[in-house]
This record gives sequence, C-alpha cells and structure tokens, in this order.
Amino acid sequence: MRKKRIQYIERKIGKIKQELGEIGLFRPGSLTRQYKNPRKGEGSYWQISYTRKMKSHTAYVRLEEVGEARRQIAAYKKFKRLVEQWIDLSIELSILKIQIDKNKS
Repeated sequence: MRKKRIQYIERKIGKIKQELGEIGLFRPGSLTRQYKNPRKGEGSYWQISYTRKMKSHTAYVRLEEVGEARRQIAAYKKFKRLVEQWIDLSIELSILKIQIDKNKS
C-alpha cells in the first residue's frame, strides 16, 4: 500500500515539475482599472499592484499590455498553486519513506 502511494506521489511530483517548466514569464499582483476622476468615471487607466519582500509596488500598465499582464498574473497564480502541491506531496513522501525505513530496521 505504501509503495503504491509512494509511486503515485513521485509521478505526481514529476508532472508538477514538468508543468512548472512550461509556465514561462509570470508576475505577482492584481490588475485594476483606476480613474483620474472616479466620481465621473473619467480618465481611466490600468495599474498593477503587488507586494514583494515586504514592499508594496504599483506600476502603470498601458492598455495594449493589459492582456499580457493578465496572462503573467494567471501564470504566477498557477506557479504558486503548483509549488504548494509539490510541498504537500513532498512532506507526505518524506513521512512515508521514513516509515518504510523504520519498519526495515
């Protein structure tokens, strides 16, 4: 039972590594539309905001770059999700391997 689970986890980690290698460019943050005059809804522009190393960052995004910024933000979310899965699986794998080694001795 444990050996089958170990094999499953190792295959799953391999798939995660492959997916991580295919992600490409990514960036953290959220993309929002801002207004120079919010009450009238005039003067709209896009900006990206994120926190990195405990510092807040905000940058203007040109209209023609909005699509690419959205793709990069989605890629970052995928990256984070895959890394979290990898960590959870690695913890489980470590525990299973320790149990097997413990039973051998």
